[in-house]
Amino acid sequence: MKKFIVLALAATLALSFASCGGDAKDTSADTAKDTAAATGAATDAATEAATDAATDAATEAATDAATDAATEAATDAATDAE
Repeated sequence: MKKFIVLALAATLALSFASCGGDAKDTSADTAKDTAAATGAATDAATEAATDAATDAATEAATDAATDAATEAATDAATDAE
């Protein structure tokens, strides 16, 4: 009876080690996937923010230049009409 209990406990111990040992590799793979996904998301967000800032600056500069040119043309036309 004692030998049977010892064998049962040894088998339980061996199975518990086997079941816990496989998760470490899967966790590393999941962590790598999560890290890659987070890095990709951060890169996309930074790229979008930089693109938006550059687009806004270029639009503002173009609008200011067009407004200045139109104002100058209108002023010149009004001066010539007098």
